[in-house]
Amino acid sequence: MRRISLVLCVTLCMCMIAGGAAAQFAGIDVTTVDRANVRSGPGTEWRILTTLEPGTPVRLDGKAPSGDYWVRGIVPDGTVGWLAADATTLTPDQVAALPGLWVDAPFTLPAPGSAPAPAAPAENPPADSAPAPAADPTAVPQADMPAPIANAAPARGFAYGGHVADWSAYASEQMARAGMTWVKRQWRYAAGQDPGMVAGWINDAHARGFRILLGVVGEPGALYTDGFFDQYAAFVGGVAALGADAIEVWNEVNIDREWPAGRISAADYTQLLARSYNAIKAANPATMVISAAPAPTGFFGGCSGAGCDDNLYVRAMYDAGAANYMDCLGIHYNEGILPPTATSGDPRGSSSHYSRYFRSMMQTYRAAFNNARPLCFTEMGYVSAEGYPPLPAGFAWAENVTVAQQAAWLDSAVSMAAATGYVRLFIIWNIDFTRYDSDPQAGFAIIRPGGACPACDALGS
Repeated sequence: MRRISLVLCVTLCMCMIAGGAAAQFAGIDVTTVDRANVRSGPGTEWRILTTLEPGTPVRLDGKAPSGDYWVRGIVPDGTVGWLAADATTLTPDQVAALPGLWVDAPFTLPAPGSAPAPAAPAENPPADSAPAPAADPTAVPQADMPAPIANAAPARGFAYGGHVADWSAYASEQMARAGMTWVKRQWRYAAGQDPGMVAGWINDAHARGFRILLGVVGEPGALYTDGFFDQYAAFVGGVAALGADAIEVWNEVNIDREWPAGRISAADYTQLLARSYNAIKAANPATMVISAAPAPTGFFGGCSGAGCDDNLYVRAMYDAGAANYMDCLGIHYNEGILPPTATSGDPRGSSSHYSRYFRSMMQTYRAAFNNARPLCFTEMGYVSAEGYPPLPAGFAWAENVTVAQQAAWLDSAVSMAAATGYVRLFIIWNIDFTRYDSDPQAGFAIIRPGGACPACDALGS
């Protein structure tokens, strides 16, 4: 409780200072001197919103928190985004006068009055930039979406917990010592199952003093069988009626491990989410609905039925109307090898990609979803091979991460998430998994071989 109170106090003070600065700053009007891409965030890895021709007026309200290269502004057609400072008429003194802003800070200035120069799509966007999501051939028209049931219990506050496997009494004691109040368990749904099969997990969590998040995911091959969407929705509605505190609707829907290859579609997922949301809220308005967290990836270089980069998938969900059918936007982060405060310096290839850094992951999702919903981390963890054999080839990027770093970084990430004001739930991946092979789940576990839990020590202090 002391840790969260301190975080909230610091956050409120920062917000008061930032609010006062914003109220006094009237913006700086500039024009572009070169053809300039306007992006959804301060970096070439962010999505291109539009491209401006030389001479286009831009009204600026701030710059990136570090460095003087990226500035944020609004153009005459109302588009708000980030562009390179040296593509404008900004002077060094004007750059210095701009306040530093996070990407999710509200924009309050009106658009400049002049008509914009004709805009055109970028002919050759940088190789590391993410293309705007293509039209989805399977998209469902908005008119076909069900009306969302009124939500009387929006997500508020901040809390954290962990994903468990066996969940022994010792594991729950360690979680409580760490200040955790939530537990996550994942259920594999098959058509025809009775929701009562999950009742034991819900009752057990509540008896131990924890709230429970249930991730409900089925077999990808069953998704497009007749009536499956409605059957799944009925099941999660039944789980909500049993008292589940939160339900994550499916998992990593942007890759073919969890959704059928060739049919990956944010619009189709939004249909599943919409039906599930209405069933859950009809059964228990207090159950928080979390959208399926995508797998963080830039592998696909776009979005198609074969797979989709997560930032583009989240944006396509937003375009399909998914914000109407959730309390919280699901997010995963599990590939970090630097402290969560880092914003550069990852030694791997594509070191500027947003998924390398904790803060840029949050900023990317907020921007892709137009800040429409809070974030819920349904998996967040760091893998360490300490106490185990060397990591398999697919995880060798984390070979130098120590258990001490895992503990310190998780402690820092929880504090950072609480301080944002827009993260509602933070589930550590994981507490007590023991599998260690091609998928080294035990390397992510915070209860280490022998029973020690350094992360519990850090979080509970």
